[in-house]
Amino acid sequence: MLEETMDGAVTTTLHGPVAELLLDRPAKHNAVTPAMAAAIAEAAHALDADDAVRVVLLRGAGERAFCAGSDLNSLAAYPSTWHFRNRVEYATAIRNIRKPVIAALQGWTLGGGAEMALGADIRIAAEGTRFGFPEVTRGWVGGGGASQMLPRMIGTARAMRMLMTGDPIEATEAQALGLFDQVVPQADLLAAAQAMAAKIAGFSPVAVQSVKASVRMAMEAPLTAGLLYENEMNVLCFSAGDHLEGIRAFAEKRGAAFSR
Repeated sequence: MLEETMDGAVTTTLHGPVAELLLDRPAKHNAVTPAMAAAIAEAAHALDADDAVRVVLLRGAGERAFCAGSDLNSLAAYPSTWHFRNRVEYATAIRNIRKPVIAALQGWTLGGGAEMALGADIRIAAEGTRFGFPEVTRGWVGGGGASQMLPRMIGTARAMRMLMTGDPIEATEAQALGLFDQVVPQADLLAAAQAMAAKIAGFSPVAVQSVKASVRMAMEAPLTAGLLYENEMNVLCFSAGDHLEGIRAFAEKRGAAFSR
């Protein structure tokens, strides 16, 4: 699937149960135009609705950037504040995907690009990745979730430093803070992300999506409510029946083959 824009493209390539969602505007650090934002949202919806897709792998074209955020010229071109308020929020579209999303990051990962990464479930980064939120240096606060998600992930003080200074951090610091799950050489990035995606795609989609829903609930709900929700997700998995294949595979000393 190819969603072309006048300047940049968003492409989706299927590799069995893994769908690679590519931001393809390398000459502009994959900065997102309004047309690209609409294409991202459309692709996210389509991938969520496609039962053949079990995992989404999100990446940017080229090696200089994953995504430098929103195209600044496009931001200045909105005809009114009302039009800007009703824009397509592409980081939110990524965050709202129910299926597991793995982000493969390299180079500049800034602003809305970093917010897309926060909206993913697993972040694998190349050495040299620069991750940050420069919006404050341009006169605004990001609108794709950074001020809400970052404190929950790394604590208020560290989030304040990143958001108030706009200074990007290196991949090693991001990994130490828990923002990146792996940091690998640039040459190994795509293979590492694809291997992770393939592994997760081999599990029960019901179980994997239940894990995602449960962890997302943990970020929002009090402990008692979260524990109750987790148990309901556990019951949902058993009602789906995939656990029977898992038990059989364990007894027969083989890998499970989840057909759903």
